[in-house]
Amino acid sequence: MHESLIVEEFANAGYQISPDAVALIDSCQSPTTLVEQVLQSLDDSVLVVCREHIRSGDKKSPEKPLPGVNILSDISNESTCVGEYAEFVRYFRDRYTRLSGIIRGRVTARPIESLQAGRRQEYNSVSIIGMVSDTKITSNGNRLLELEDPTGSFPVLVRPSDRDLWDTASGIVHDEVIGVTGSLTRDGRLMIVKSIVMPDIPNHHNQQLGAKETGSGDESSHAVLISDVHVGSNTFLEDAFCEFIDYLGDCSEPVRYLIIAGDLVDGVGVYPGQEHELKIPDVYEQYKCAAKYLKKVPKNIRIIIAPGNHDAVRLAEPQPALPEKIRSIFRDDVVFVGNPALIEIDGVRILIYHGRSMDDLIATIPNMSYQHPAQAMIEMLKRRHLAPMYGGRVSIAPETKDHFVIDRIPHILHCGHVHTVGLERYKGVTVVNAGTWQSQTEFQRRVNLVPVPAYAAIVDLGALDTRMIRFA
Repeated sequence: MHESLIVEEFANAGYQISPDAVALIDSCQSPTTLVEQVLQSLDDSVLVVCREHIRSGDKKSPEKPLPGVNILSDISNESTCVGEYAEFVRYFRDRYTRLSGIIRGRVTARPIESLQAGRRQEYNSVSIIGMVSDTKITSNGNRLLELEDPTGSFPVLVRPSDRDLWDTASGIVHDEVIGVTGSLTRDGRLMIVKSIVMPDIPNHHNQQLGAKETGSGDESSHAVLISDVHVGSNTFLEDAFCEFIDYLGDCSEPVRYLIIAGDLVDGVGVYPGQEHELKIPDVYEQYKCAAKYLKKVPKNIRIIIAPGNHDAVRLAEPQPALPEKIRSIFRDDVVFVGNPALIEIDGVRILIYHGRSMDDLIATIPNMSYQHPAQAMIEMLKRRHLAPMYGGRVSIAPETKDHFVIDRIPHILHCGHVHTVGLERYKGVTVVNAGTWQSQTEFQRRVNLVPVPAYAAIVDLGALDTRMIRFA
């Protein structure tokens, strides 16, 4: 049932329907039946049909849409930007408002406008919150940051004599939101920084996550996390991937979910000369081949697929779910989400992000490397933002809402992209990068990137214990 027909059915019955509710209905096995059931369950108090109406209307049906999967945040069917100037302004204001709101719970900050030199007020200790518009080293060896808020901009200075503060400042990147506390110079034109506050995850959050706030997790269920399969490439490790699929059918753990964080296929025209490294030169044939592999996954395992920069969706992030023409190739019970997407399974929140922003973070923040991707992912958590640097290697669409802000803290952050393996725990969040199913490409050889292929992360959704298994 096409999405436009779903909208039409509800309009004919006198209801509007939200885009995410349309996507939810469209993803189920019997959308026509579900539409009828939802319409029967509505009363005159409903004007706009939302996701909660779909769930309640579906309780009578033995065929539940997205059983066990609750999509909490996803750009799919919500993109509205066309690239106008006003959209960029709105995008950055949304980012600032939400991240500064997190920081304001920890510092009492003034608007930057109140610090302008013309007011000449003496402040021994003052705090401001701003978005970093510039960072540089002065001739005296100090680090100078320019912070902006909606009222103005102001320079703040970090001296290398405070080693911990200097190390923190050295990792600050453009466009992230931070809070600073310090004292003003006599002329009131500069702040000498004494402390830096990042949005970060609260230290006390460890205990909350351990209790799993929903309390609905099934300790016996497991999820398998993988990424970067790259079906269609001549370096795709078919034997290892088939061994992995066989494992899902024979493993002793009760696996209920398989989550793929982007780059299911190698794509076409992604980089110059790619045509010489393809075993399957047609992108739709690549997806057909991938669908054949995934069809062998046991039916009791829910497959969840997010796109990456090699997949057939727009390159600009956030990316919507794969289009219907491709989704129809796969078995009916596959769940398709955007990139990034926050989902909930068995009471566990998993933030799925392919991870292309790691290219910018690794190139900018000291001591980051592709061989240790979990470090870059932890930097995302510290900033409560998946892609803080605007205008780098990641093309970001200026949507009304900044979908990269980490509002709700996940239990698991699941990324890929860099083709190396990482597994860490940070303030109660399990950080997983599950590597790739592709051996070293010619491009990776030229830049000396050594992939770590054929790994899968197995997560116990009850205890959140995670281990890596290699298939080779």
